[in-house]
Amino acid sequence: MLIHRLWGHLATVMRHKALVGGMCFRVGLWRQGITHDLSKFSPTEFIPSVRYYQEGKRSPVGAERRGRGYSGCWMHHKGRNRHHFEYWLDYAPDSPLRLVGYKMPPKFFAEMIIDRIAASMVYLGGDYTDGAPLEYFMERTDRDLIHPETLAMMEKMFVLLKREGKESLFAALREIVRNGY
Repeated sequence: MLIHRLWGHLATVMRHKALVGGMCFRVGLWRQGITHDLSKFSPTEFIPSVRYYQEGKRSPVGAERRGRGYSGCWMHHKGRNRHHFEYWLDYAPDSPLRLVGYKMPPKFFAEMIIDRIAASMVYLGGDYTDGAPLEYFMERTDRDLIHPETLAMMEKMFVLLKREGKESLFAALREIVRNGY
């Protein structure tokens, strides 16, 4: 039923935004905490996400991709949100045929880490552990397209989260936001 999918998707997005906002505030990213994922409310992202709503257990992006052969909402989203490493893909300066990942600026890197934690918390619910983002990163991230320094720092942050918890991670992210990698 459409109204169920509409309210369900809206609730999922708002829960995710609230979690990201709270964690961004804790590392000093006030603006990003407020503006995170606003493109999800655009018709290009919102309508397909309601159509392919997954009961708040998974992102609708995969369902749209299976249904349409591609995900228009994901292409729109990653092209407008600098906290996704895919935003930072471009052709190599020495080869117009080879895509490479560029190093993410620290504030977007920190938001990306937080975004992945919040997504794990929303989709896993009560099954969430601080090891879940690392597991997702290791099993379901195309690491070949991420800049080597960004990739190494991503792994370091997810390992830190798993071993020492969110407080240690937030301290490390605050340091990255203030002083760089």
